[in-house]
Amino acid sequence: MSSAIGRFGLVIHPLHVADFARKFPVTRLLPGGLVERVFRAIPPFEAAHITGVVSATGARAEGWFIGLPWTPQVLLSAPPELVTRRLVQAGRIAERLGARILGLTAFTKIAGDRGLSVARALEIGVTTGNSLTAATAIDGALLGASRMGIDARQAHVAVIGATGSIGAACSRILAPRVGALTLVARHRDRLERLAARLAAPGAAPAAVTTDVAAAVRRAEIVITVSSAVDVLIEPEDLRPGTVVCDVARPRNVSRLVYERRRDVLVIDGGVIDVPGPVDFGLDFGFPPGSCEACMAETILLALEHRYEDYTLGAEVELAKVEEIHALMRKHGFRLSGLRRFERRISDAEVEAIRRAAGRPHAPGRVPHGDAPVPGSP
Repeated sequence: MSSAIGRFGLVIHPLHVADFARKFPVTRLLPGGLVERVFRAIPPFEAAHITGVVSATGARAEGWFIGLPWTPQVLLSAPPELVTRRLVQAGRIAERLGARILGLTAFTKIAGDRGLSVARALEIGVTTGNSLTAATAIDGALLGASRMGIDARQAHVAVIGATGSIGAACSRILAPRVGALTLVARHRDRLERLAARLAAPGAAPAAVTTDVAAAVRRAEIVITVSSAVDVLIEPEDLRPGTVVCDVARPRNVSRLVYERRRDVLVIDGGVIDVPGPVDFGLDFGFPPGSCEACMAETILLALEHRYEDYTLGAEVELAKVEEIHALMRKHGFRLSGLRRFERRISDAEVEAIRRAAGRPHAPGRVPHGDAPVPGSP
């Protein structure tokens, strides 16, 4: 591998109006609606320089956060062509700074055609990061299940947002390896097409529903990757002992679950520890040295000097899920243990949840970050 430093750009945006204050403290004093309207007119800008990424192989990378100051509501309500234009502007800033690959994060990877038009307009590679997000969503769910004494091979699993690119990839990987599967999304026709695609000898029967609460009440393991901007799972929806891996940003699980349900394990999905003395240069809501899986995919491709379009469009290739997961291990990136709202969950806390749920003691543990992602069926 070349000794040259890998260079990447990451497009980020505020998930909530309150997030503007991380970069612009004065916005704390202004009405939220005014802040959204003012920043909607501001073009993308360089938000921070990212340094100190050092792979387990010795490879190094640096990058830049490119800020698009639009909340999810603004991104989803804006004309797709305008969103694409803004993202291309962000990509050209990254190009001028020296980035060779651009990662689309959060709702920027959902808007429009999921990066395809942006990739056509830029000279550098583009990825949504959805391959590693799918891999680590399963990592987190299996790790949580192991810690709670749940045998995933016998468990009923619900995937919320199953027809999205990440949800469909998770469903395809899980179908032959769990006891039962419920697919949940807004459009029943798309759910039924996905269920038909999953049908195969030895695969779990896949039920479909648009009723999140009903699906969650039946499940022992829940993976939620919905692009909804509202809370989908409330305290009363969960059965005792359930493991929920919440990969969505903003979160799909109500904070009330953490306050009222001491008998369920809810974890943040897709939080990755990046090797090296990493300085992201910006408080973007994650613990020091960690980032979202979609960001980590971009960084890994830069470390590999794979400056190419990688995960784009509505379909996630399972071969790429496996490949990027292998690169994660190669370079020493790790799932950041069990966390919720960016706080690490201690072993004692997990044990207290297990006891409150009345679950038998787990016979063994999977060390954090090493839960195996099944290969493609």
